[in-house]
Amino acid sequence: MKLENAKILVVDDDPVISRFVVRTLERLGIKTVELCHEVNSAVHLMTTFLPDLIITDIHMKPINGIEFVQRLRSHANPNLQRIPVIFISADSSRETLKSALPLGSVGYIVKPPRLEVLKTKIEQALHIEDQDFENW
Repeated sequence: MKLENAKILVVDDDPVISRFVVRTLERLGIKTVELCHEVNSAVHLMTTFLPDLIITDIHMKPINGIEFVQRLRSHANPNLQRIPVIFISADSSRETLKSALPLGSVGYIVKPPRLEVLKTKIEQALHIEDQDFENW
């Protein structure tokens, strides 16, 4: 899969950060991005959108990103259970990392994400080899 063909779901309740992440993904050439500001709409959208990757905040209300990924990992659809997840959060505490990483996440990025870090984590999650991109 080429990076620009990836389908990515961004789940973040902060409108400023979520727009920043979406714009960063667009700068990377990714054409198919969906955004949800809360977990329930993300769970509903996942079943029809079937993303290749989910980027989710941890500290959201009423359902946080860790609970969201727990729901994802226990979903009845095995295709949804296997979607790679990258956590994104301003919180880099050990307690949060200990809660997030065992859920099968493929990355943890501290907000705000830098373009190079986000690109590398996405490529690792989707097993994309390093390529040259015109939109850097």
